[in-house]
Amino acid sequence: MKKTWFSAGQILLTLIVVVVAALVLWRIVNYYLFSPWTRDGRVRADVIQVAPDVGGLITSVQVADNQQVKQGEVLFVIDQARYTLALRLAQATLEQRQATLAQAKREYARNIGLGNLVAAETLEESRTRVDQGEAAAADAQVQVDTAKLNLQRTTIVSPVDGYLNDRAPRVGEYVSSGRAVLSVVDVHSFRVDGYFEETRLHGIHIGQPVDISVMGESRPLRGHVQSIVAAIEDRDRQPSPNLLPNVNPAFSWVRLAQRIPVRVALDEVPEDFRMIAGRTATVSVRTEARSDRRANRADGGASGAVATQPEMATSAPAASLGASQANSQAAGASQ
Repeated sequence: MKKTWFSAGQILLTLIVVVVAALVLWRIVNYYLFSPWTRDGRVRADVIQVAPDVGGLITSVQVADNQQVKQGEVLFVIDQARYTLALRLAQATLEQRQATLAQAKREYARNIGLGNLVAAETLEESRTRVDQGEAAAADAQVQVDTAKLNLQRTTIVSPVDGYLNDRAPRVGEYVSSGRAVLSVVDVHSFRVDGYFEETRLHGIHIGQPVDISVMGESRPLRGHVQSIVAAIEDRDRQPSPNLLPNVNPAFSWVRLAQRIPVRVALDEVPEDFRMIAGRTATVSVRTEARSDRRANRADGGASGAVATQPEMATSAPAASLGASQANSQAAGASQ
């Protein structure tokens, strides 16, 4: 009898171990093959190239390499002597043309006052000189405004809040108009781009919460799916001069899943996190949150106002981002 119970216990234990192992194996396979996550993630940011609108020698540099700057803060100054002289010349030309216009107006007023003593042709010519003087004065005013603008553009300021690159300009360097001198990383544009395999896109939707693990960081970042790219490059089709399809005739039977960029907006960032564009990240989309939203939507189907709130949150990721950032900052201040 004891042997029978012992054998039954062994069989039951074996069955339990097999079931547990099967469940663990199923979860591992489901996670690694079907769950929407990827190790191919990057921290991204907008990099703005700063190019002067005028050329000249740099006379003053107000920033250093890798410095944090504010929008409107002076970066460097170009030699203003030539542009100051150009402004003075334009102002002198304006004064000369204004004087000529004033003389033409006096002559025209005098001819009108003489009445029939002045020929109609002479009166018409005096009126034409007034019109020409007004046009010449307006042209001179434009030249003055242009000279003022060029003089103002000799002071280069930061277009956004951000960080400079690792090579600020030096005093004495010559910069050309329209040629980038330095770049500024926009501090308000940081996000994470995850490059998901196309076989995992079925579990990714706009507004879903996302967990982001950056390499070298112990605490994860929180975000949500902001957008999914609408097109990627077709490497098997090249453009042709006659605008006809140029498809590669060689076809590889080993087909790898394409990588689709998915942009993730950041909601919660630790205060001590070092935000650097280009860092490697693992991006995991939380699918259970979507299931919870579906259940809440089904429960609130009777009340239209309650049912539309998840849709509003999904269609306005920017608003939820601002609210989440405000909550995280308040929590950090209270701590």
